[in-house]
Amino acid sequence: MSELSGLYALWLREFKVYLRERSRIVAAVVSPLLWLFVFGAGLGSQVTLANVNYQAYIYPGVIVMTMIFSSIFYGANVIWDKRLDFLKEVLVAPINRSTAFFGKVLGGATDSLIQATIIMFLAPLVGVSFGVGFLIAYVFIFIALIGLVGVGLIIGAWMESPEGFSLLGGFVTFPLFFLSGALFPIDNLPNWLAAITIANPVTYGVDAIRGLMLGTYHFGLVVDFAVLSAFAIAMMALGTYSFKRMKL
Repeated sequence: MSELSGLYALWLREFKVYLRERSRIVAAVVSPLLWLFVFGAGLGSQVTLANVNYQAYIYPGVIVMTMIFSSIFYGANVIWDKRLDFLKEVLVAPINRSTAFFGKVLGGATDSLIQATIIMFLAPLVGVSFGVGFLIAYVFIFIALIGLVGVGLIIGAWMESPEGFSLLGGFVTFPLFFLSGALFPIDNLPNWLAAITIANPVTYGVDAIRGLMLGTYHFGLVVDFAVLSAFAIAMMALGTYSFKRMKL
């Protein structure tokens, strides 16, 4: 089996599993809808931002929220794959562990990309117009997903139980979301909060997507691309190491 064939086989398996679990798609969409239309409309009636309504402002953040939760909790599949001995079959196959890891990453990124796309179709409902920026945004979304799925798989590689994964996964996902500028501008934050927000790689995904959709940047596309790329590369390297040290 060639590395490319093994990569494709792993991606296809993850994609088929996702399509069979339609409830996952529904569950992944309901939460963003609540944030967008309940939280956004409620708080939006009290918040005024220059040149944009609050629902439109948090819309890119809600897309990123969908990406974070679907990507990181996808890592729980590793625990079930270990229990079902599927990973043993994968890891004894004549492919590198890096290929096995990247195949899982591509599968998870595809799943999350579908869910993010569903939310992106809601843009006109919050006053955001479709444009070329949406297509370019997919580049940044995909790079961010590589890193985020990598985080989930790394957690799954080191955890032994779904309960432990859920606990640690929640500990990781909520700070990544709330400290990314998804729900509020980051221009006038207290110094300690600004430092944490700037150190969060997800912040640059929110900035890129918001800038491409609304024309409002904080860092700029070049910085956003550089940070997200470095994040994705780092998670790929750490994820490959985690898969090599993983106990089955």
